[in-house]
Amino acid sequence: MREAQFLVVDTLARTVDDLCRKFGAWKTARALLIAIWRHRQTTNRVSHLSDRMRRDIGLPENEDRLFEAKFTLWDVRL
Repeated sequence: MREAQFLVVDTLARTVDDLCRKFGAWKTARALLIAIWRHRQTTNRVSHLSDRMRRDIGLPENEDRLFEAKFTLWDVRL
């Protein structure tokens, strides 16, 4: 399998050039940006989760948030 892969491998510049010739530069750039955006969206991020939710799924608490002042609407007294 390894030897067959070397036969198919092409340089990145040549592949991009072929795509630009076949589909155009704008469509190729647009497809690349969409692929990057979709990859960015599929990664799991837990930085926005509260400490309680992080404990529920077995992650350690966020050390940065321990000393932050948490302000909620329940703190407002009328």
